[in-house]
Amino acid sequence: MTSPTNHSAPRLSEVARHLVIPSGIVTTGWPAVEKKLRRMGVTFDSWQVGASRLILGKREDETFAATIGGVFLSIPRQVGKTYMVSSLVFALCLLIPNLTVVWTAHLLKTAGQTLRVWRNISKRKYVRPFVTQIRVGSGDWKVIFANGSTITLSARESDQGRGESEVDLVIFDEAQILSDKGVDALVPTANASKQVAGALVIYMGTPPKPTDGSEVFTRNRVAALSGSADDMLYIEFSADPKTDPKEWPAGYVDFAAVASANPSYPIHTPKVSILRMARQLSRESLRREGLGIWDVDGALAPSEIDWAKWDALGHTAAPLDGRVAYAVRFSADGSRVALAAALRPAVGVPHVELIAVRDMAAGTGWLVTWLTARWRNCSRITVDGKAGAGALVNALRAAKIPERIIHTPTVDEVIAAHAMTAEAIRSAVLTHSSQKQLDDAVRGAGRRTIGTAGGWGWKPLSPDVDVIPLDAVTLALHAVTTGKSGAGRTGGDGRRATVI
Repeated sequence: MTSPTNHSAPRLSEVARHLVIPSGIVTTGWPAVEKKLRRMGVTFDSWQVGASRLILGKREDETFAATIGGVFLSIPRQVGKTYMVSSLVFALCLLIPNLTVVWTAHLLKTAGQTLRVWRNISKRKYVRPFVTQIRVGSGDWKVIFANGSTITLSARESDQGRGESEVDLVIFDEAQILSDKGVDALVPTANASKQVAGALVIYMGTPPKPTDGSEVFTRNRVAALSGSADDMLYIEFSADPKTDPKEWPAGYVDFAAVASANPSYPIHTPKVSILRMARQLSRESLRREGLGIWDVDGALAPSEIDWAKWDALGHTAAPLDGRVAYAVRFSADGSRVALAAALRPAVGVPHVELIAVRDMAAGTGWLVTWLTARWRNCSRITVDGKAGAGALVNALRAAKIPERIIHTPTVDEVIAAHAMTAEAIRSAVLTHSSQKQLDDAVRGAGRRTIGTAGGWGWKPLSPDVDVIPLDAVTLALHAVTTGKSGAGRTGGDGRRATVI
């Protein structure tokens, strides 16, 4: 029978840019799994063998060395991480009776691709007698083994896996899009694992975009690289962080950079696959997903705002009564405009909502119409942004909106607005409605310097990010907080104060 290892491929230590190994490993469960893979006809490259040895590494008391901190794999597309982990999981299920596995992906499509891998394995002559059923139904994908082991497979939005009470192995595929809520739903189920080696949680993905809900993946990468965690395994494949595909000539691909991040190239990942990815992905996405390069090497969180705190303040309907203010923010290049509202109730904390974000190709007539219909019930309309503020203010005046309502902020007021919003989030004295455009802006917002006295505003940390929704909300909060008291109150007739 052929060897399950392809020794011509590079070893793990030769290809990993970052390799953080949990302390205390004295043995590994790999030899038994290797024998099972051999019977299954599954072949691993040398780096996959090295990674598998560490994933199954055990301490002197026979528990998994990474059972507490977890296993984190930051590996580009087209390398073979899913093949490795899915084969490993299947072999463990054949080897260990009554093993309970939950595998989740962000997208149903990704989960389906993994299921196809297991289906193909289960058709092999040696494996076929040991697989009782592969169940595919609405919200119920499961591989059932004759020895009582099971793999439950789902997309995270389906909430599948929550019903499992004793999970031995949890795999978070596409872990770059994984929030603390997603982890909270499944990791506690591993506490009841009866496996003597302990439960194991594996996170695998590519470097996240600023708009991805990546706090779990990012936070643990930082812990690993800082040396502050000796109970986790972290493996990262990536090209030199200085590599920038945006500087490559049109149609050109630096295959040396690809090879440094992808040990499967060119044997398992042919040149045409790399060219296809380079053609169809943006240069920013190619840098992350094709070359494995993180946007901010070693930074704790790309956003200036603590996402967990922001998210905890969300999913809240606007109060029915209170003082209302609106804010309009034009992008620096004049291509986009955002409209937001803030409401300050008589009792409770202010609430903010994004109303709309539109391209300036549509003009500002819709803004004039919208605000003209509502100015009598608001305390202030703030308009900011050199690219369009002057013209809009003139149009609002022409629409007979009083001067006392229209406000163009000073630089000091803009600075104060940003500091106020940041503090409101930190102190949990703000609510919002958890809108995607606004949430994306929060996830990808950094600081830009304003003036020379320490002032700052929001800036996008990536070309993928549009922060003007957050700018508009920031100015609306400032407007409702500092506007004239008593003006612009809604009626007490139960109507929503904001209209989206």
